[in-house]
Amino acid sequence: MGEWDRWIGRELRQSDTLDPALARRWCATFDLEAPNDGVMPQGIHFCLCTPEAAQAALGEDGHPLRDDNPASFFPPIPLPRRMWAASDITFLAPITVGASINRVSRIASIAEKDGSSGRLGFVEVEHVTRADGVDAVRERQTLVYRAAVPAETPLSPPEPGEGKFDPSGWDAHRTITPDPRLLFRYSALTFNTHRIHYDAPYARDTERYRGLVVHGPLMASLLLQMAAKELGANRLARFAFRAVSPAIAGEPLHLVMRKGEGRLEMGAFADDGRQTLKADAATSCD
Repeated sequence: MGEWDRWIGRELRQSDTLDPALARRWCATFDLEAPNDGVMPQGIHFCLCTPEAAQAALGEDGHPLRDDNPASFFPPIPLPRRMWAASDITFLAPITVGASINRVSRIASIAEKDGSSGRLGFVEVEHVTRADGVDAVRERQTLVYRAAVPAETPLSPPEPGEGKFDPSGWDAHRTITPDPRLLFRYSALTFNTHRIHYDAPYARDTERYRGLVVHGPLMASLLLQMAAKELGANRLARFAFRAVSPAIAGEPLHLVMRKGEGRLEMGAFADDGRQTLKADAATSCD
């Protein structure tokens, strides 16, 4: 996608503060006890340095508009549907309540591919989040842009099948049913205005989803909390996740983890066994 090459290397700098109110809201959203020592759970960085586009600068889908402007961070790839497809995260230091946050985001690569559903645009963004002057989180995020879907396109994902998720073979298993209240709170925490997470008619009629779509980072946050419960708080050095299939609000979601050779395999599955998110983690970067 040579026409977008001038966006590669473009940077966005943001600042924030992890104030006590935000920390309390994060914990309340996940039914977590506020940490006595002020050290927040891994995943808190998802709600720091969030998008700050003005209301007038939002597109039809709720994401900030992209245009051919020197001030536009993301390239104006002419594909309207945006998806947070994956992230590879390195945890370097815990983030505590009251910390001064600075984030530098950089466009690392832009590519175009042809997929089974048509043309795809891939944008990789490198984020470095610093807390009180110390590198705390490094993340390489992959965004995917896709073409609009015709109105007659079957809803995705298909209705649940007759299968049943089997948790045997996994060391840890938790079932949760993300409902619209949880999705709304997570959207508010992360200042995410993508309409597929709260506007059911838009999700169904425009993007052709069967219901409200559970955020990929929300599922990732739940898996990070599972790892903390099983291993202890802030134990992970690396965590990577990739969206596989949409998870729909109001339907059971199975979160699982098992230990392998030097790594943890994790994932999220629909009730009929369809995988929605793949993840792996490690307690060391070696």
